[in-house]
Amino acid sequence: MAHIRIGTCSWTDPTLIKAGTFYPADVKTAEARLTYYASQFNIVEEDSSYYALPSRRNATLWVERTPEDFVFDVKSFRLFTQHPTPRESIPADMRGALPASLAKKERLYYRDLPPELAGHLWSRFVDALLPLDSAGKLGVVLFQFPPWFHPGVPQMDHILVCKEKVASYKVAVEFRNNAWLSERAKESTLSFLRDNDLAFVCVDEPQGFKSSVPPVTAVTADTAVVRFHGRKGETWEKKNVSAVERFDYYYDTNELSPWATAIKDCASKANDVHVLFNTNNGDQGVVNARLMATMF
Repeated sequence: MAHIRIGTCSWTDPTLIKAGTFYPADVKTAEARLTYYASQFNIVEEDSSYYALPSRRNATLWVERTPEDFVFDVKSFRLFTQHPTPRESIPADMRGALPASLAKKERLYYRDLPPELAGHLWSRFVDALLPLDSAGKLGVVLFQFPPWFHPGVPQMDHILVCKEKVASYKVAVEFRNNAWLSERAKESTLSFLRDNDLAFVCVDEPQGFKSSVPPVTAVTADTAVVRFHGRKGETWEKKNVSAVERFDYYYDTNELSPWATAIKDCASKANDVHVLFNTNNGDQGVVNARLMATMF
């Protein structure tokens, strides 16, 4: 049976800190919060790396502040997954390399970057994670592709580029477009991931919407990943809502129990299983993670 790790997608959400129900009153610094979190859970997803490139200095501090068996899954910088990316998210020392056609654009896309600049961004991302990898604390690098990332050969090629760019790190792939898991495409999608040693990310999220990805469970690499986004349907496709509003959800036992069975099945086929709660309003992530932990 695989090692099942259960945790949350971030330990620094402002609403979690403000809630005052998880961190003790005397836990007030970044160091103290991570140390305390790591005393309660053995995995976390580092998602600030989606918004800006991570730094080697921070990764070194994370290694120092967590136990030997603690693991970080790291979310890919959004530019790499073809999300529109604010120009200001590019490191200041690299912005000068932007061509004139991009230098004044508010949002950038990966396809528009000069190859040399894209290469430097990849190198900095990979370098920042080296302390985690060297310490055995890097779980997977999560590539979460957007709803407009449709199934197709060019898209599969881009996924393979991402895998190649992060070298020896383990890669997990989450789709936000349900066409990848349609009855017609599901088997070819999972075969593609399996053939390329890419971990499929199983998801729980609101169903019945155009963008809903079905709760398919599959193991396509030695690490299986399951992410819980909540089931708040009224905000799932609503425009201009914050992540806190979209993923605002407390699970109950009846909702998580079938997933516990599915996760145990994944554990019989994988070496490690990462279970992460992206419900992030106040203490929802830690409450949901703790409830799930009681089922194993």
